[in-house]
Amino acid sequence: MSVGASRLSILLLSFFVTPMVVIAGHIDQSVEPIQAIPFKVEVDSRKVELGERLFNDTRLSGDNSISCAHCHSLELGGTDAIKHSFGVAGREGPINSPTVFNSGLNFVQFWDGRALTLEDQIEGPIHADKEMDSNWPDIIRKLSADAEYRRDFKSIYQSAISSDAIKDAIAEFERSLITPNSRFDRYLRGEDAAISRDEERGYQLFKEYGCVACHQGASVGGNMYQTFGVMGDYFKDRGQVTKVDMGRYNVTGREEDRYLFKVPSLRVVVLTAPYFHDGSTEKLEDAIKVMAKYQLGREMPKQDIELIIKFLNTLPGEYKGVSLESVD
Repeated sequence: MSVGASRLSILLLSFFVTPMVVIAGHIDQSVEPIQAIPFKVEVDSRKVELGERLFNDTRLSGDNSISCAHCHSLELGGTDAIKHSFGVAGREGPINSPTVFNSGLNFVQFWDGRALTLEDQIEGPIHADKEMDSNWPDIIRKLSADAEYRRDFKSIYQSAISSDAIKDAIAEFERSLITPNSRFDRYLRGEDAAISRDEERGYQLFKEYGCVACHQGASVGGNMYQTFGVMGDYFKDRGQVTKVDMGRYNVTGREEDRYLFKVPSLRVVVLTAPYFHDGSTEKLEDAIKVMAKYQLGREMPKQDIELIIKFLNTLPGEYKGVSLESVD
């Protein structure tokens, strides 16, 4: 999407947002920009179980010190709750870890979209020197010394342990990390009392301001690219521009992709501070102010921000039947 197209999408949705349509006392989901997350996805339960073990196995890192869960803790909203993630030997990376929850709903992976699939995404942290700093021969050697792994890979994949099988299992586990049955999803499905009047008003404001231009669909984001700084120069104002700030430009080399990023999902945003690819903003209230200024060219009154935050608090659903709203 070009910068011009990005601005147009913002402006169109800012001024022509579809009003909420109510049929027989319930919302007509067919015209709403946000859809409910399905209650389940089709996954292979045996691969999910194997993938979960691998996701938490430190032997995937070069020095056996960290696992995938190190940067994507399910107890911390699928992130690590710090500005920049760090890898083996305490090496600090340049970017903030996005949540792994609902990552299977993303249209691409990584902030800059350089991986088209979850399987492709796994290659990045495995080899990055500021993440797991490892390689497949070493990983396969270490896992192959484990009789239980040898047995399970043989049973599930009818083969010895391989990089493709490891990636397939981890990706299948990640696809299972959906967060259905949020209060907002129940509201969309017709349970009017699932959210309060203030939370409902926050959703209306979320649409009226044009936030849904980028944050829509089941994941409330994760399905398009957008330029960070449509209505203002965020990076000039912030200062100290780094390579990762270039966004998708680092992948394509096209000038129109400078500062272009995958729009993050907001499904568990209330659990995943600090915010943005640079981890620069600690509070959700301040993150909304940044978005209003640089993406919408607006200044939101405090009461509107508070109402939008109330709406965002209705979005976390359940994982394995346990509500994520209770996560602190």
